[in-house]
Amino acid sequence: MPSTRPLSRRLAPTLVAAVAATTALALSGCGATAGGSSSDGAKSVSIVGFSVMKTANAKVIADFKKTSEGKGVSFTQSYGASGDQARAVVSGLKADEAHLSLEPDVTKLTDAGKVADDWKTGAAAGPDKGILTQSVVVMVVRKGNPKGIKTWDDLVKPGVKIVTPNPGSSGSAKWNILAAYGHILAQGGGESDANAYLTKLLGNVAALPGSGKDATTAFEGGTGDVLLSYENEAIEARQAGADFDYVVPPQTLLIQNPAVLTEGAGQAAKDFLAFQQGKQGQTDYAEQGFRPLDDSIKVDVKGANDPSDPFPAPTKLLTIDDDFGGWSKANKLYFDDNDGIVTKALAASGKS
Repeated sequence: MPSTRPLSRRLAPTLVAAVAATTALALSGCGATAGGSSSDGAKSVSIVGFSVMKTANAKVIADFKKTSEGKGVSFTQSYGASGDQARAVVSGLKADEAHLSLEPDVTKLTDAGKVADDWKTGAAAGPDKGILTQSVVVMVVRKGNPKGIKTWDDLVKPGVKIVTPNPGSSGSAKWNILAAYGHILAQGGGESDANAYLTKLLGNVAALPGSGKDATTAFEGGTGDVLLSYENEAIEARQAGADFDYVVPPQTLLIQNPAVLTEGAGQAAKDFLAFQQGKQGQTDYAEQGFRPLDDSIKVDVKGANDPSDPFPAPTKLLTIDDDFGGWSKANKLYFDDNDGIVTKALAASGKS
């Protein structure tokens, strides 16, 4: 079976909207400079993240505060659709750490001078080249899977209603659509075959919410027959009591989420990112449904299809680098604002 963790350590030890969404966990952090100390000397860290990280980070932050480095550190947090969050930071939203859905959103920050160009190789990159969390694209279905959805081909059958976020704002939407598109290529189909499949897929889309979290909320509220989502998002929702099932399709895409420090981030932010990258941080994320970057981490995961074997290897695991030529190429080819394959297909569908 192919590895689900190609980046594994292999056992090696809009601004107003974003500000409105910010959750201040400690008022002492509000007057702080980036990653440094507030006027009364308290250490603080400002996190800006994509939507699904809100719940996952609560446990990581709590465990970090138990360490000597985390003692006395306060946090402010803002979560939302990844693309919107990146644009908000560019526009001035305070951030010491930006944990985003995909690399092109980090590129927005490097282009604006907010993050160093060497974020994949610099001191804060960690052992996984700036990647902090990873997952795979799954299909969330109604309890008992009444539509019998098991493969990507099932999604384009008549009468199937799909929920997936909007790629104009959401990073998770881009992962979802590329997973669907890529399964045709993985089976030997060409670009014309994949484009034809994409047209059928979009024809069955019932809703395009703004973020991955909003998409899950819409599905839980009764919209659609199937939700395209991160595996960890499905697991987290089930941990919280959601009554649905999910399917890991035979061909799917590895999701890799980068986390970066902004220019001027202080020692508290550096210490926190190192903790997230380390064994305890990765264990906390794994327990909440993220596939750990460290293969030595073995945990039971409540909410997974099989809690004792929570991360099954798909038959074919696609990656952005190996199957789409990297994000620089893929983002332009598929999601360019004017000429992207997906952009034009969405416009033609009338659902963009």
